[in-house]
Amino acid sequence: MLFLSIDTSGKSGGITLAEGGANSFRIIESAPIAGGTFSAQLVPTLASLLGKHGFSARDLKGLVAISGPGSFTGLRVGLSAIKGLAEALQRPIATVSGLEALAICSGQQGKVIAVLDAGREEIFFGLYDVTAGHASALAEQLLSGPELASAIQDANVDQVVTSDPTVAELVRSAGLSVLQAERPGSEAAAQIGLQKLLAGETVSVEALDANYIRRSDAEIFSKPKP
Repeated sequence: MLFLSIDTSGKSGGITLAEGGANSFRIIESAPIAGGTFSAQLVPTLASLLGKHGFSARDLKGLVAISGPGSFTGLRVGLSAIKGLAEALQRPIATVSGLEALAICSGQQGKVIAVLDAGREEIFFGLYDVTAGHASALAEQLLSGPELASAIQDANVDQVVTSDPTVAELVRSAGLSVLQAERPGSEAAAQIGLQKLLAGETVSVEALDANYIRRSDAEIFSKPKP
């Protein structure tokens, strides 16, 4: 199966062209996309990657996207491209959470907490049950710094993983251990997404949406004003 994986969730992004099946996986090539250029560079980079290896878009059998959490603008650009391709080609879409990918790529098994910097002194928090390269989400939340320490302690999980140095320091300052790893991108999403495509864990064009992990209105408006 030839397929494409796109990540526009972070400050920089990437596209991976890969192929695989039930017992095989191979990255054909990955191309980075600089932050701030997603809307201008995504489609040309995608077309160049396919053409370089003698493929056309119609050769693609599936599509994978990191659906969040991350930049509002970046996610919209990436998911719009995936929607356009899926609708035109009638191809299945698999989505991968950046937190999910971080938990899987940590190499840990069992319950794993993945955390990323959400900006504005907030943290993206995900609790997963990881088994053999697959992660089941038990919780995904947007937390403040003080809330993060409590959430980690309440989850009673030994392993916390992040790709952000500032978040790692925040966890350590609360007296908790943390594993710092590289932030997963389009290549990690490709490997995870392939398994979802093969298992039929896909979403329709209509149902595809960004996973922003925002607080609910009830949480926002219940806070007292300063």
